[in-house]
Amino acid sequence: MNRLNVLLINLSKRYASKWLVLLVDLCLVAFTFFLAYLIRYNFEISFDFGKFLKQIPFVLIAAAISFIVVSTHKGVVRFTGVKDVVNIIVGINLLATILIITTYLSRKYEYDTIFDIAGSVIYIHLLLNVFFLIGAKFFIRSIYHSIISDKSIFNKKNHRVLIYGAGNAGMVTYDAITNDAKSTIDIFGFIDDNSKKIGKKINLLEVYDSNKITIDFIEKNKIDEIIISIQNISSERLLDITKDFLAKSIKVKITPPVQQWIDGELQISQIKDVNIEDLLGREPISIDNPVLIDEYADKVIIVTGAAGSIGSEIARKLTKFDYKKLILIDVAESPLYELQQEFIQSGIQRFEVIIVDVRNMIRMDQLFKSLNPQVIFHAAAYKHVPLMENNPYEAVSVNISGTINMANLSIKYGVTKFVMISTDKAVNPTNVMGATKRIAELYISCLNKKEATKFIITRFGNVLGSNGSVIPLFKKQIENGGPLTVTHKDITRFFMTIPEACSLVLEAAAMGNGGEIFVFDMGKSVKIFDLAINMITLSGLNYPKDIDIKITGLRPGEKIYEELLANGENTRPTYHEKIMIAKSKEIDSTTILNQIIDLHTTNPKCLTLETVTKIKEIVPEYISNNSKFEALDSKK
Repeated sequence: MNRLNVLLINLSKRYASKWLVLLVDLCLVAFTFFLAYLIRYNFEISFDFGKFLKQIPFVLIAAAISFIVVSTHKGVVRFTGVKDVVNIIVGINLLATILIITTYLSRKYEYDTIFDIAGSVIYIHLLLNVFFLIGAKFFIRSIYHSIISDKSIFNKKNHRVLIYGAGNAGMVTYDAITNDAKSTIDIFGFIDDNSKKIGKKINLLEVYDSNKITIDFIEKNKIDEIIISIQNISSERLLDITKDFLAKSIKVKITPPVQQWIDGELQISQIKDVNIEDLLGREPISIDNPVLIDEYADKVIIVTGAAGSIGSEIARKLTKFDYKKLILIDVAESPLYELQQEFIQSGIQRFEVIIVDVRNMIRMDQLFKSLNPQVIFHAAAYKHVPLMENNPYEAVSVNISGTINMANLSIKYGVTKFVMISTDKAVNPTNVMGATKRIAELYISCLNKKEATKFIITRFGNVLGSNGSVIPLFKKQIENGGPLTVTHKDITRFFMTIPEACSLVLEAAAMGNGGEIFVFDMGKSVKIFDLAINMITLSGLNYPKDIDIKITGLRPGEKIYEELLANGENTRPTYHEKIMIAKSKEIDSTTILNQIIDLHTTNPKCLTLETVTKIKEIVPEYISNNSKFEALDSKK
């Protein structure tokens, strides 16, 4: 038995020659031609058998021409699908058409009777060809699937699933699973909310009412998993379905949006667990701009803060382009080393990592002089609100002085484009971190009016899964058994994924002409309390029974609501529907530049109150919230 298994495995790894496939098809055509004659003459050989034998070579030549024209012989038989079936039918009809035309011409011009075939034989032959040629290919495919999925060969246990969604998306998922020969998924049936579909069968599989999928039903039928396959499903409905089945101790997976399918086709590997990104309640932002290819071609590019969540993802996306050299800068040694090893393991070339602090003007000057960069992505910044509230000196030092250094060196060495990564916390800031990022924006805006370098600002909200963001914190708290900590029950935030954020940055660099602040259509803001409940649910637990949520109170400088536009700002559209440009109010560039330079110069004295006072003078809309610096606002 083991030898037979090995033989079957070895055979399954081989692919039949296309000419062998054509030969088998022609043999079937010859057989069906004989069968067509038998049917026509009531299964008696009462026809001119000699004439029949002479017609077979002509029929086979016509069949060979038809099949070669439509390339039916080039398909891989074991993976026969709908497109292959259509191809075969076209080839068979082309054969029938040739036979009909030659029969007509033979009769009209009284040519050789070899070409004169009875019309009834031709039509019977056509129908038999459809049945035998298609049936043979599906029979071979079935055998191959049986060999591959044999548990005794691969020692794999099939797991049984229900597909939630009996529409087009559900059928695509069914095809993706059944067409994958190595799949160990056994589809038991479909679930649908449409009462008109319930009780009917699709591919001999029943469509069930979701209310009928009880714990008893799941245990009786040994269901292991639910695959949600509904396009444009709302986050609320997705959460309801997920909650329902997780409560029944059954895994829940989801198929991705159609725009994420590979070459327009769903791959079984793309079916994934439901995660928090699926519950954001907005369409994923997709950017596919061929202009980006030329934008970064043959360029020397520097990414500051390259070890961080945003900087590292920008670097990863840049590796897809044909740059001249990619320079990754950060002061964080270990994360930068990890990124370096990741790139080496991936075979990425023409990149260099440099441990350097953007605050070190002398060292940065040396690097600019030796590297001669053309594009800068400035992601280096301190971003934690409570920490910066207690350390204004560091916030100014990195977020403002570091940006000043990078911007001034970009001008000095003729950098073409400088892209600054900002934050929604810079809008009507209530904390030191947001205010320092706003000042960095202002400095960039002032320079843009007088220098050749094109300065561009991208401003977006919180990034899911980034270092220090709420998602990793909640995950860790869930692992520890809770409670999850939320600062305020009504607090909301805008969210995007890291790849989305970095796609925006690259797109902004390509479309920007200098002076723009690009903002993102991020959909609705998300309530952090609801996010916490959803994460508990996705973990297969219940709130508050299994894990509770604790309200800790707003942290110093923290807002309840974030904004993407400041007072006096509105937007104008770009060619990408999800990206807009903030139309900022006019500023007194000379005065603001002098104030920023003064702050930059005096900051090393480390006088906290004086530093924050200067920040508030530069950014009048900066009103502290839940902070010791609120006293400074009362003096305005």
